[in-house]
Amino acid sequence: MERFDVIQAGFTGDATLARAGLIHGEGLIRVSALRALHRMNQLTSDDLTTCISDTNADVRRTVVELSAQFSDVEIHHLINDADLFVAEMTAWALGERTAITDVEIEMLIHHTTEHAEPVVREACAAALGSLGDERGLQAILSACADKPAIRRRAILALAAFEGDEVDAALTAALEDKDWQVRQNAEDLINPRG
Repeated sequence: MERFDVIQAGFTGDATLARAGLIHGEGLIRVSALRALHRMNQLTSDDLTTCISDTNADVRRTVVELSAQFSDVEIHHLINDADLFVAEMTAWALGERTAITDVEIEMLIHHTTEHAEPVVREACAAALGSLGDERGLQAILSACADKPAIRRRAILALAAFEGDEVDAALTAALEDKDWQVRQNAEDLINPRG
């Protein structure tokens, strides 16, 4: 079985061939199989759950990405994945879900300020903003004092919230040393029509 065959299966509707690719020894073929099944609307929660512990980081990252639409697939533990891009994708996917559990929101809150990798903290802040859950506000406000890229994202995440603390953070951001942070705050305070 070649990778092209599995990719083509997603366009020709050959779910049997695509599903066979899920157990292939080559990681990129497993990734292509997941995407082919998704393209055909044949991907299941069981497929994702089976592949979530794959030894290949590309497979795990694809599982997490596609799990954004499968809220019954538990992915939150992968925010601690050894692969930075799997962890970042996990935060993104949680932020895209229409239904999120208390455990998932708490994981995002914790890692917005505590994750060792700045790109994951940034993704967590963005996810909390996307979800707009009030429980995440304090973590987002804390992220407004992190590294520049995280501050930029945290300011944008505040768009989902209201109140004195939000107003104060936006006003303070107008004086930030990073021009993009200042611009994001300006855009939220005075939206262009």
